[in-house]
Amino acid sequence: MHTLGTYLVNGECGNEGVAGAPMLTFSLLVVSGSGKVSGHAMITQAIAPPHGEKIINNVTGQIHAAGYGPVTKLVALEGTYFETLQPPAIGTLEVPFTAHFAIDDAWNGRGGFECGNSRAENVPVKTVAR
Repeated sequence: MHTLGTYLVNGECGNEGVAGAPMLTFSLLVVSGSGKVSGHAMITQAIAPPHGEKIINNVTGQIHAAGYGPVTKLVALEGTYFETLQPPAIGTLEVPFTAHFAIDDAWNGRGGFECGNSRAENVPVKTVAR
């Protein structure tokens, strides 16, 4: 599926169904002419609160053409997540977020992501209906 113009893609990256594995869900606006990407993402993981959910509202990135067999796109994303320190500490930390995908035209393939203590590498990437 080659989409021209601007389009929305919703997807997931991670080992769905694996206990304790972090899952990245994303909603991205893609401008195909420039390859620019922007949107938001969320990492969920079954770990002790408050670390089980990270919301990344300022995701930006770039898509590059690949042409490696079934892989037609390489996607690089970055952003930040704000984590409030737990008492007795006071303050908020800005934690970097990065993700990378090697995908086909339907946004299915493999990838990875990292944000603080949440990391996944060489996990499935797929589109989802929302």
